[in-house]
Amino acid sequence: MSRNRALKVKVDERLESAIVELLALQEVLSDDEVDPRVLRDFRDALNRVRNTAWAAQQFVLSKLYDEGPSGLTSFLASERVRAAFQLCRSVHDDLQREEVQFKKGQLVELHGIIQQLAKDLKARL
Repeated sequence: MSRNRALKVKVDERLESAIVELLALQEVLSDDEVDPRVLRDFRDALNRVRNTAWAAQQFVLSKLYDEGPSGLTSFLASERVRAAFQLCRSVHDDLQREEVQFKKGQLVELHGIIQQLAKDLKARL
């Protein structure tokens, strides 16, 4: 079996396993109380996976029909912006909560990249 074929089989198996796990989680979510913040994070992760799966499907279709992937690249970049917005909003909320403890080094790194991102965004606007 070729390496590409073996990878495809492995990905297919992982996706099928994920489907089974998600269906099992659906049952748990229907029966139990879940921390709203954990549930929000889970939903955000599912949305990112859903959008990435859609983009991957579009990429496969674009190869099938010999279309360029530029639309896919733009979509993925837009999805990263949306996800970054949601993560920034969540970090902001966490910073307001006294019970959440952060490591100073992580905050320094985050501050640095946010400053660079703000500079790059300003140049684009």
